[in-house]
Amino acid sequence: MLTKNNTQHSGDYKVMLKASDIMTDDVATIRGSATVAEAVKLMKFKNLRALIVTLRNKEDAYGIVTHTDIVNKVVAYGKDSANMRVYEIMTKPCIVINPDLGVEYVARLFALTGLRIAPVIKGDLLGVLSETDILYKGDFLENPKVPLLRRELDKAIEEAIDIAKIKGATSQECIDAWALVEDLEAEATYQEGEKSPDTTPFQQFCLDNPEILKVRHEKAEPALV
Repeated sequence: MLTKNNTQHSGDYKVMLKASDIMTDDVATIRGSATVAEAVKLMKFKNLRALIVTLRNKEDAYGIVTHTDIVNKVVAYGKDSANMRVYEIMTKPCIVINPDLGVEYVARLFALTGLRIAPVIKGDLLGVLSETDILYKGDFLENPKVPLLRRELDKAIEEAIDIAKIKGATSQECIDAWALVEDLEAEATYQEGEKSPDTTPFQQFCLDNPEILKVRHEKAEPALV
């Protein structure tokens, strides 16, 4: 996946940033058995809003304790942070982010779940990613995704039509090219929050080249067996 720091292009568009491109590498961890007071001290020392709770064994899940947990579950009730343990207020298991996930999808995950920060994990703990990282390190101002997708879709349609002229409408290359068009169109339509058009570019192509549907169906049948 390409990033704004890797200036390769595919046509006239850049592929979205990944979680690993904008995550914070400096991760502070804490044991679930540590006191909340110790957690607060570590947060203040590192100037962090959250700590990742370490695994107890290979089968264990990661946890997370945040400023909000401490304020809402300890301070709000006047409890003694020195006598409370992190495991009493943490969230475990916590939602984790794959480093290869696109930043827009991370933002959508946050929106759907109410998260503000989450660990980035792929085998090992690689970093943390927060709303602040998305806001300050993301490229949504320079490269809003929907216009990029639309340009990518237009280019893919042109390429599919060209392949049909050169290789034939029923060639595997043509079938694959139109499959890409359909994937891009579905993603663009979802991002825009609109209904699919009455007639898609592929459907219009099929009106002039009906044989492609039969061939595509025949090629798909063995995969379903």
